[in-house]
Amino acid sequence: MSIQTVTEHTSPSSLLDNRNILVVDDEEPIRRLLGYLLEPHGYQVTLAGESREARQRMEKGAYALVLCDVNMPGESGMDLVRHILVQYPTTAVIMITGLDSPVLANAALDMGAFGYVIKPFEANEVLINVANALRRRKLEIENAMHREHLEEVVRTRTIALQQALEWLERSEKELRLSREETIQRLAIAAEFRDSSTAQHIQRMSHYCELLARRYGLSPERCDLIRTASPMHDIGKIGTPDHVLLKPGKFTPEEYKVITQHTEIGYRILAGSDSELLKVAALIAWTHHERYDGTGYPRGLAGEGIPLEGRITAIADNFDALTTQRVYKPAYEFDHAKDLMLRERGKHFDPDLLDIFFNSMDDIKRIYDQFADPNWFSASRHRPSTQDQNESR
Repeated sequence: MSIQTVTEHTSPSSLLDNRNILVVDDEEPIRRLLGYLLEPHGYQVTLAGESREARQRMEKGAYALVLCDVNMPGESGMDLVRHILVQYPTTAVIMITGLDSPVLANAALDMGAFGYVIKPFEANEVLINVANALRRRKLEIENAMHREHLEEVVRTRTIALQQALEWLERSEKELRLSREETIQRLAIAAEFRDSSTAQHIQRMSHYCELLARRYGLSPERCDLIRTASPMHDIGKIGTPDHVLLKPGKFTPEEYKVITQHTEIGYRILAGSDSELLKVAALIAWTHHERYDGTGYPRGLAGEGIPLEGRITAIADNFDALTTQRVYKPAYEFDHAKDLMLRERGKHFDPDLLDIFFNSMDDIKRIYDQFADPNWFSASRHRPSTQDQNESR
């Protein structure tokens, strides 16, 4: 039982200043003698002749101290003391007995008694034991109250800390969502000129995250790639419409113009201290490099192409092949897979490509989750030779 439970309707000061003493002894002369000794010293003494009467008095009044005989008819003093210590933990107990037994004394003290007085006793011996017991009781109650106060302070501060952490987590989540939405809308602004939709951005970025995760990158890096990859074609803002929207194949001059969007995107995004923009700039610059070194803008090859660029190349090309563009229809998954596997080790990192196509269940789930709206969708069919243009 805690101090808080005991003192629910009692003020701390009244609990600490309590000078009520219950004397329990089956010998009436002993009871009265103890009363005479204690009352002149400011103690309020109540007498009880046996355990049952003592229990009744304990139920009706609050006592700071019980002086209890060991041997009494009926319930023994030791049993009564056990009851008092459990049910009234703020009440101190001193045992009184005619037996000078170290075993009994140790048993009483181990049980929780504050003192052990042997009959016949001296007046000063009783007064010193009572004063010491009440002083110890007061210290224990103060310590318990202080401990409960500290626990309450800890609980209050823990709740406040949890609320602050929850607020920070919500704020961080809102900031992250706001940042991602801003990135997606900026990316859509560039992609929309190429007849793409917001769903392309979502699919491609989740394909990137899936491939990065299956490759074994950390969750933080996977999330960073997912967030940064929508900006891969931000440089298309600087591509003229007559080139960007042209159906069919490019002339050599037009191809040179379209390749510049990687450099433009890099210049837009580079130079920031933000890790997100650093990754986005790297992706914008390298996602059209080819594994065999024949890509653009710098002709990087193999693992000389940053991993983020190799991942985005696969995700972007797969989405381009499986959705309608101004220069091509949407292809079936199996046909898109066949086309890309022909470029294994040439256009695409062979290990990453194998990992990607070993995740077809997840790829289809992402495709269905971020499907294009009906007004944009077109039926898929096998292409003619002229349709097989490179993803832009």
